[in-house]
Amino acid sequence: MAGDYDPEATPSSPEYKPLLSSSRDLNGAVLISHPSSIRRRRFIISIFLISFASILIYIFWPSDPRIKIERVKVSHVHVHRRPVPSIDMTMLVKLKVSNADVYSFDFTALDVAIGYRGKTLGHVSSDGGHVRAMGSSYLEAETQLDGVTVFADVINLIHDLAKGSIEFDTVTETNGKLGVFFFRFPLKAKVACGILINTVNQTISRQSCRPI
Repeated sequence: MAGDYDPEATPSSPEYKPLLSSSRDLNGAVLISHPSSIRRRRFIISIFLISFASILIYIFWPSDPRIKIERVKVSHVHVHRRPVPSIDMTMLVKLKVSNADVYSFDFTALDVAIGYRGKTLGHVSSDGGHVRAMGSSYLEAETQLDGVTVFADVINLIHDLAKGSIEFDTVTETNGKLGVFFFRFPLKAKVACGILINTVNQTISRQSCRPI
């Protein structure tokens, strides 16, 4: 008869879907972790580690020392007309060597080639020195240029001296070693600059430099 209870009948089983990866806390509650949230956390951690490693490389990667000409003083100028036009002069160069690294820098030699209109007048050299980490050091070097002949440009040089303004070309090169804990690594820097000197008050009116 319809509607009668049949004890032998088997109740229909509902459909069950497998749960996502889960775990139980101390109170027995089920904690469900979605795969998308797990991937998101892994992505965030990866970005953090890559950014942190990039910062460390940027801080500890060695860089070349920066060299700047702070002052050029021209003195004891004497012009010779015979047998060929030439000039005697004394040049004092003051340099600033800056070290942006977290390591100290010891330079063994420093040389400044001074030129005029593409022709070399002479060299100014200095002994070695020490620049502390993230610091600067100043040094001066003087040279006596005797009988400088720059061919056809000697007339222009004499005219610039009389005018009180001379533009020199300089190439500064330094060799040294970078101190990393107990190790020493060779380091070299070379900078070319164009400087405009006011010979009246012995100051630099303009300076433009580039590494080479």
